[in-house]
Amino acid sequence: MRLVIETQPTGPENLQHIHSVLALCGLPYRDPGEAREFSRTYGRNSLSLTAGRLKNPETGAWEPQGLPYGPKARLVLLHLCTEAVRQRSPTVQVADSLSGFMREMGFAVTGGERGTIRQFKEQVHRLAACALQIGLWDGQGAASTLNVPPFRSLDLWRAHGEGEWSRTVQFHQDFYDSLIRHALPVDVRAARAFSGSARKLDLLFWVGYRLRALHRPLRLTWENLHGQFGAENASLRSFRQAFKADLAHLCEVFPKLPLSLDEGGLVLQPADPGALLVPPRQGIRTAAKQGMKLRA
Repeated sequence: MRLVIETQPTGPENLQHIHSVLALCGLPYRDPGEAREFSRTYGRNSLSLTAGRLKNPETGAWEPQGLPYGPKARLVLLHLCTEAVRQRSPTVQVADSLSGFMREMGFAVTGGERGTIRQFKEQVHRLAACALQIGLWDGQGAASTLNVPPFRSLDLWRAHGEGEWSRTVQFHQDFYDSLIRHALPVDVRAARAFSGSARKLDLLFWVGYRLRALHRPLRLTWENLHGQFGAENASLRSFRQAFKADLAHLCEVFPKLPLSLDEGGLVLQPADPGALLVPPRQGIRTAAKQGMKLRA
């Protein structure tokens, strides 16, 4: 996996962006089914997610949407945030750009009842309809609740073919302004490597966020890690095994990551955010330079 990433040069074209707040607020890993609310706690802070409704373009009726979940919801957020930053606009033309992004992430673009277009479309709708709140607590009698609605509107048009569906998504202006100020860079090659795992994507976003402002070692106990990343594992024991495997994959792609696991939990050391950018191998870099000279 790392060899595939190293053969591609590091550059702006390989960077995508996600809002830093989304690096802390993990969505459900699996389909919550009929559940209309979801919450997750990380330290003294917590995320609250409430499912919403959308207007059906054919019947005009309100239709309940489920909670967004899984790796595809995270990839949709990554894509939409990236497009908003790239275009410097809160309005993103979804139908014109998402199919290309799906291919870039390694997904075949297929139609039909079980096709990938429908799966990604469903997550766009769920994300556009949901309400997001973040709770902050200082542990000493003071707390704040932040309403963080990512999207202001989603335009749905009646589909006349497999590739025609929701056309535009408009970010809430406050969220968009904050995104422009606090966009977290993500190496698209790593996102592609982890595109099948919600937890690995969460780890990628979280480590990137932490490294931006970490000035001293950060330690998280296994209980802390289980609360933030253990939604799929009921027991701490099964979580530890799964988490170690996921973290090993992250470190395989990014061998310079200054983190370690021990019996107490995880320790993350301060480092340049460049630890989450994988440079090409020396031989590849030299060959590329020689190729440039030959072309010149």
